[in-house]
Amino acid sequence: MWTAACTATAARAAAGLALPLALALAACFSERDGPAGPAAAECRLRIGPPVFGQPGAVVAIRDFRFQPAEIRVPRGTTVTWVNCEALEPHTATSDARDWGSELLLPGATYSRTFAAPGHYPYHCEPHPSMQATVVVE
Repeated sequence: MWTAACTATAARAAAGLALPLALALAACFSERDGPAGPAAAECRLRIGPPVFGQPGAVVAIRDFRFQPAEIRVPRGTTVTWVNCEALEPHTATSDARDWGSELLLPGATYSRTFAAPGHYPYHCEPHPSMQATVVVE
């Protein structure tokens, strides 16, 4: 039997998943004043709240770059890539080809949890000059 307590629990669980995604998308499409003029579209990085007890970090894909180009995170961190480009699809693909996203359309995200310490260089498949590294400490 579905009770009010079950409904409240399901709503809290859904909210726990929706918040990190909403923050990542807000980081892409938020506006602020800057050198490009007032209300220039700016995809800003944010460190999201924990998801299922794990810390999270966001890498923005913007201006044909991964921002930041090197991100340092503790072991067990889930990194989420957000495509902040207006039109261009991208990927986040391990140089060793042992992990990677599908083609990310604008606004799409990809997440991966890094369990082991190390350096994880990656690139964009359609744009190989786009390169970056996740450093897990």
